Amino acid sequence: MRILVLGAGATGGYFGARLIESGAKVDFLVRPARAAQLARSGLCLRTSSGDLQFGIKALEQLPDSYATDLVILSCKSYDLESATRAIVPAMANGARLLPLLNGLRHLESLDREFGADNVLGGLCHISVNLETDGSIRQIGGTSRLSFGARPGQPEIPQRLVDGLLAMRVETVHSADIVAAMWNKFTLLSALAGITCLMRASIGEIVAVAEGADLARWLYLECAEVARRSGFAPGDDEVAQALRILTSEHSPLKASMLRDVERGKRTEVEHVLGDMLARSHTLGVDAPLLSAACAHLRIHEAALLR
Repeated sequence: MRILVLGAGATGGYFGARLIESGAKVDFLVRPARAAQLARSGLCLRTSSGDLQFGIKALEQLPDSYATDLVILSCKSYDLESATRAIVPAMANGARLLPLLNGLRHLESLDREFGADNVLGGLCHISVNLETDGSIRQIGGTSRLSFGARPGQPEIPQRLVDGLLAMRVETVHSADIVAAMWNKFTLLSALAGITCLMRASIGEIVAVAEGADLARWLYLECAEVARRSGFAPGDDEVAQALRILTSEHSPLKASMLRDVERGKRTEVEHVLGDMLARSHTLGVDAPLLSAACAHLRIHEAALLR
């Protein structure tokens, strides 16, 4: 199986490395600075079970004739427009697209650009960081990728299914990928919202009076949006989410908070902004979600000054 990964940052680089490890032929489409870094040192993945090092093919632009079986899109949401333009040759030559962006809003624009039949559903659960030396460090032991055909789409070719399932990570071929995406969207919105609003980890939040209650209430606001959208989380999913969001001594922070702490742009509009817009449309009262979204929009405005 031949795969193009757009971006060799933390997420794209991690799953690209795992695909190479499984025997897939993987190209990476990256910016010039990252291409030069990869040419010097290759792709290095650092995990608790050991390091992996690969020499890779890094491209800065696709020729019109470029063909591949699958494109994995792992960019930040604010780079979606430029990423979409960059992969046009691959999509024009028959590739399927597997986006691993947070949230759901990207599906509409990708469907419009490439046709809904060609855009799979996908998500991942992993904590990884791109180090200053260009290596990718996995934080913790969770690494899961879920993918599947969305309602009304044709079956995914078996060679793509087999190639993805061959990775030495937890890989799920989901029969209801949109529901799985909604479940992550709901939890992520609450996690990003509460940790960014409080500028603290989950453990630090729940250590103070009413901290756990605030995390719980914010999740329930997002879960109500999901329910009214037709994707209510199940009892087990709610219980698991609340355990994550109210766990004592937990060092967990949303990656969005790490971006704030570094003075970088965030995906506020693609995640919290989209969830908030849906709450307004559906008539869900979401004061904590509103506060978190406003807090991050203030951060974004300050970056432009």
